[in-house]
Amino acid sequence: MIEDAPVDPFGDTAPAEVEEVRAGEELDWAGIEAHLRSELPPEVSTEGPFAVAQFPNGAANLTYLIAFGEDELVLRRPPFGTLAPGAHDMKREFTVLSRLWRYFDRAPRAYLFSDDHSIAGADFFVMERRRGEVIRGVIPPSMRGHDQVGRRIGLALADAMADFHLLDPDACGLGDLGRPDGFMSRQVGGWKKRWDLVVDPGWDESMSEIHARLEETTPAAQRVSFVHNDLKLDNALFDPADPDRVTAFFDWDMTTLGDPLADLGTLLNYWPDPDDRDEVRRASHDGMSRMGLPTRAEVSERYGERTGLDVSAVGWYEAFAQWKTAVVVQQLHHRWTVGDSTDERMETIADTLPLLIASARELLDL
Repeated sequence: MIEDAPVDPFGDTAPAEVEEVRAGEELDWAGIEAHLRSELPPEVSTEGPFAVAQFPNGAANLTYLIAFGEDELVLRRPPFGTLAPGAHDMKREFTVLSRLWRYFDRAPRAYLFSDDHSIAGADFFVMERRRGEVIRGVIPPSMRGHDQVGRRIGLALADAMADFHLLDPDACGLGDLGRPDGFMSRQVGGWKKRWDLVVDPGWDESMSEIHARLEETTPAAQRVSFVHNDLKLDNALFDPADPDRVTAFFDWDMTTLGDPLADLGTLLNYWPDPDDRDEVRRASHDGMSRMGLPTRAEVSERYGERTGLDVSAVGWYEAFAQWKTAVVVQQLHHRWTVGDSTDERMETIADTLPLLIASARELLDL
């Protein structure tokens, strides 16, 4: 039995990975079926009856399971409603995944992209379906027989992120994916513009204060790498037989070139630590603090050893990630308030704003 979760570490179970399509998020399935049968490359089977389900656990892009008989694919498109500039870029995600899979086996292969909005109502793309375990605050039953499984999956994620950052973008045919010079400065400015579009007046002064401090203290990048921009535990896939290796990453629509420590800051933004106070405990899902994960310091150290990068300034990147997350949750809540989202989780998601602001400020004070 594993040491940190002898039966069920949380007394609950993981959310379903696939469900029926949510009300209000249906697409023109007949049109999509006809298009896919006609346009998918010949190596992708479209034999058998067509069926659709939804991956319900994401918070933004709409992700559907498409099946032709026993053969499964994944279709992704942006959420409904007004989108922030540069967000939910399906063409970028397709470009990355249609090339990167040849060089990085944690990248699923993308097969088809369309910008014909008469088909799915927006840009969309289709990629291979990877199977395995996505870990959302609960160690899956299939992985509970491993010793120290929480620690092992945490270090495996640090290793996989390091391997990704050690890739040569030019060698992968993606050297023109972004503009790495001034990357973090543009990130800070760009996310401030996004905040201004969905601003909560009650928190604007604090958010603007943190923005100014981030601008004044932006670190210089040590190298140019791919940056995923949304690396976290539940955007990784594991083989249940092998907790020491990530087998896939998901949600590539913000991938670009820039400072790799941005991804480390994002990961730690969602990573609990035994020293966290209850009111500022970090986690992308309840239960992560009871999974036996390595500490944030251990994750940073492992990543630094694997990449050779100096991680001593990681606190700035964590502060940026906390502030950026505050913008994201306000965006999601705004979509709910204007009627663009039917996902009831978004009604109260902005309740975390004060904690995120306080955490970002505390990190910048260190």
